[in-house]
Amino acid sequence: MRYALISDIHGNPIALDAVLADIEIQGGVDGYWFLGDFAAIGFDPVGVLERVSTLPNASFIRGNTDRYLISGERPGPKPEEVHNDSGLIARLIEMNANLAWTQGFIQASGWRKWLTELELEVRMTLPDGTRMLGVHAAPGLDDGPGIHPGLSDNELRTLLAPARADLVIVGHTHFPLERRVDGMHVLNLGSVSNPIIPELQATYALLKADANGYQLHPRFVDYDHQAVITAIERSHHPAAEFLTQFMRGERVSSWAHA
Repeated sequence: MRYALISDIHGNPIALDAVLADIEIQGGVDGYWFLGDFAAIGFDPVGVLERVSTLPNASFIRGNTDRYLISGERPGPKPEEVHNDSGLIARLIEMNANLAWTQGFIQASGWRKWLTELELEVRMTLPDGTRMLGVHAAPGLDDGPGIHPGLSDNELRTLLAPARADLVIVGHTHFPLERRVDGMHVLNLGSVSNPIIPELQATYALLKADANGYQLHPRFVDYDHQAVITAIERSHHPAAEFLTQFMRGERVSSWAHA
């Protein structure tokens, strides 16, 4: 069996199409796992949902931004933080406008129900008996700091404790990594869009599994960042400058230099 494992598309069908093309070049797959953050913080939320929803044998779970679109929650800064630091006002306004813009598209196009029905996690037992869990941030969580390179083994062990799985697949932090602790294997897929790695590539993984075991193959895919910037500008997105910073490599994580 072959599966494509994908997370954090963030309303960028240009990057998504590059990933889907790479999957076909690699020989195709039997199914897909999409681990959340489909629409928000991108220029074409509906285009992404239309593409992924037509793929065969696909499983979908929610990310934190998918939940924000339904619940009306916001990631911060919180009003009390802004009260204590006026420098956060611009960030608060930008994030609220960002999510409100996407909410409008989702509501008007009829995709709200689809997002509402997303589950927290997806599970599968591989042919060799490996218990595999997919979740956006960490077992039991679609939000929070997530699984990132800064975690100690003890911190990672605590995050993975609720997993009830041998193999855990996550996204959320946009930073691809692979770790093992206490016999548990965890893979962070990174992100399709809004990259924070120096190469600014879309990242995902291919899973190959049979009765003898499984293999994970992280993939790094180039795409046209200037085309994304042009599309952002044409969309009149209220957080256009924030989005284009990712495409210009201005939001590369400090983890990349550790």
